[in-house]
Amino acid sequence: MGVEEQKEEREVLDSIFPDEITDLSDTSYRISIALDVPGAEHEEEAEPPILLLNVTYPEAYPDVAPHLDVTTPPNAEKHPQLDIQEDKAQLLDALQPTIEDSLGMAMVFTLVTTLKEAAETLISDRLRQAEAIKEVAARQKEEEENRKFHGALVTRERFLEWREKFRKDMEEKERRQREEEEAEDKKKRGPKGEEKKLSGRQLWERGLVGKIDEEDIDGDDAVAAIEKLKVEA
Repeated sequence: MGVEEQKEEREVLDSIFPDEITDLSDTSYRISIALDVPGAEHEEEAEPPILLLNVTYPEAYPDVAPHLDVTTPPNAEKHPQLDIQEDKAQLLDALQPTIEDSLGMAMVFTLVTTLKEAAETLISDRLRQAEAIKEVAARQKEEEENRKFHGALVTRERFLEWREKFRKDMEEKERRQREEEEAEDKKKRGPKGEEKKLSGRQLWERGLVGKIDEEDIDGDDAVAAIEKLKVEA
């Protein structure tokens, strides 16, 4: 009875998957399953990921579960969100509830549908996770850019700190400006401002008496010089 049911199921599957099913022996075959990946319609050159469900009938099938394996075509390009080496166990586990519910009747078509949905869900979840990571990174970058334009949040402590620093900077600036102005003024006065007036005796000895005004002669030396002029006259 099991062999007859196996043949009937195989004929039905051949009509459903005429280009996807390949016989491996009298009791085993594989079915190629093309996955529908979100966003793949916008990538014209990208090939959809393909899984191969390998089925082997035990003698007592369908009263017992078929032997199953999940692989990918040889030399198939690895999909960024699906690695059959790492994900095979998870995908086979996803088939167990269907197997348990379908014992005693043909189940391969249902297993193909379940495997396709499980793989597509796995890829979709990973795509959403990747997109969420991108969004978080984009928000962080945007926040950093906004901080550059708006600056840090101003608190009372930051304002007082800024004001104190501003006052010290202004005082230092004013001090440097005063020093520069004093140096410039001293430079303009030159050495003349430091010359000392000659005494009356020095004027007399140098023969300068009569060539200068009385206001240029200091104190007692000026009187002595005048009296000496009168005696000699």
